[in-house]
Amino acid sequence: MTDVIVIGGGPAGMMAAATASLYGKKTILLEKNGRCGRKLAITGKGRCNVTNDCDETVFLENIPTNPKFLNSVIRAFGTQDTKKWFEERGVLLKTERGNRVFPKSDCAQDIVEAMLRACKENGVVFYKKEAESLLCEDGSVQGVLCKDGERLFSHSVIVATGGMSYPLTGSTGDGYRFAQQVGHTIAEIKPSLVPLVSFSEDCRDMQGLSLRNVKAALWDKSTGKVLFQDLGEMLFTHYGMSGPLILSASSHIRIFEPGRYEIRINLKPGLDDKQLDARILRDFAKYANRDFINALLDLLPKKMIPIIVYRSRIPAFTKVNNITKEQRRALFEQIRCFRIPVDGFRPVEEAIITAGGVACNEINPRTMESKLCAGLYFAGEVLDVDGYTGGFNLQIAFSTGYAAGISC
Repeated sequence: MTDVIVIGGGPAGMMAAATASLYGKKTILLEKNGRCGRKLAITGKGRCNVTNDCDETVFLENIPTNPKFLNSVIRAFGTQDTKKWFEERGVLLKTERGNRVFPKSDCAQDIVEAMLRACKENGVVFYKKEAESLLCEDGSVQGVLCKDGERLFSHSVIVATGGMSYPLTGSTGDGYRFAQQVGHTIAEIKPSLVPLVSFSEDCRDMQGLSLRNVKAALWDKSTGKVLFQDLGEMLFTHYGMSGPLILSASSHIRIFEPGRYEIRINLKPGLDDKQLDARILRDFAKYANRDFINALLDLLPKKMIPIIVYRSRIPAFTKVNNITKEQRRALFEQIRCFRIPVDGFRPVEEAIITAGGVACNEINPRTMESKLCAGLYFAGEVLDVDGYTGGFNLQIAFSTGYAAGISC
């Protein structure tokens, strides 16, 4: 009999195990892959946006689902605590645009190794085993039944199995099954921070084109409101759109309805209206005797030119010196607001984060203990809580993992 069994070796699971063992609990960590932190090691393109350097109020403003549930745990172990935790373990950190915190080395593996060291130094025992189900009796957890038939008994179990995104790293939704075993409700599982599907042929024609230093806005046509906008990078694909801007925009679509949303791209956000018009005039003067379609190479990416020409309704082979002021304005409008309809999400397996999960009203918000089964705790992405991009989702993992580890 051990004190604690943690199921899942991701950021929430490792934080829970390291914390429980630090406070004297005999702790076993089960990781079916045998290698902890696989998803953590590839986050942020291998750089790992470990948290966001903000206060509790700003943090909670960036949690679209059940922010009040995190009120206690973020105050007990917040963003500054996360920074201190890693710095005390030898990881130098830096803060970039949007208060995003990264290791100075730009290497996510440094974060993984710091967490593994913390576990090992405190005596956590690692098992390469897959949990099949929970062992429960008289309304309390007794341990874990492993897939190989072995029964591991413990006073507490912490489920930190992640969601359903990146299944090759081990996130296959096991935690939802364990929660349902003891009667928990599972909020609908949906992708978040995920590429967007567009049926527009323009996306396929621009497949592989990466746009940098553009401003993308997610527009809700039913309300006429901008739900998200930011500067950055995006990518056109055969199915639609991806890249950092698009992943961020996707998390602001909480209820998808066909025809409701579109992405509007400002291709020249660094130029105000007068500057952009002057830039177009300068290019037109330079290429005055060329056909319109051949006069835009200095202004636009090659793959976009035929599409913008078509959308501007200026005949492609009109001589530039014959283009009217009204036609020039039509080109201006396409550069300032290039629209792509949003027709859906890519599958949850391609998402960075899973929205939905174990219902928060069935979990003690201070301790992460189940209200339905004594001694059973949940931490991280398995819970019905998720954040926007910028380090908020990893902070959820660390805060809930710490709460479960110190309370079990």
